[in-house]
Amino acid sequence: MPEANREFWERTASRYDRVTKGLLGRPVPRMAELTADAVSGAGRVLEVAAGTGLLTEAIAPRVGQVVATDYAENMLKVLEDRLRRVGVSNVETARRDIYALGYPAESFDAVVAGNVLHLVPDLDGALGALRGVLRPGGKLVAPTFVHDETLRAKVLSRLFGAFMVMHRRFTTASLRRALEQHGFRVVRTETIPGPIPIAFVEAIA
Repeated sequence: MPEANREFWERTASRYDRVTKGLLGRPVPRMAELTADAVSGAGRVLEVAAGTGLLTEAIAPRVGQVVATDYAENMLKVLEDRLRRVGVSNVETARRDIYALGYPAESFDAVVAGNVLHLVPDLDGALGALRGVLRPGGKLVAPTFVHDETLRAKVLSRLFGAFMVMHRRFTTASLRRALEQHGFRVVRTETIPGPIPIAFVEAIA
């Protein structure tokens, strides 16, 4: 990932939770509920772009182990503080680039990629890397802000674009198509309402 992008998230880490609980927070509880349900019972789960652990906290009690990764060190520090506060002990954290995860092929039962696919410069490379670490029949869970889903979302997205790097704007339908074009079989979608909606997409490798 570009260094300028990483520096933005390093600076944003300390206030990220306030932003997600504020203007953009309405879809987050439902997103966390659906994600935890989707991976429930999995043995080993990789979470990329785990950020401050909003999804990690929901996932961990439902699975054997979570490997929570992010490429911003400050995000991982906030995540680790969160897990200590709630007493979660089955999460391993690591700084990783989504394009170079460094894990063996087919080594995870599920991969969670929450609100990151619209941010990656190379979507093909990112999805290829995620597919590579999933076992055959493993699950990709990719809840993603869909900035072109509604007129209000389009307006807000263009305003936010002045402050952050965004490489694409999905609708629920175009996100589904992107995953299908990379060989994933989509088994569930749900558009969660909000100022900028989140498309919950669950797919099988």
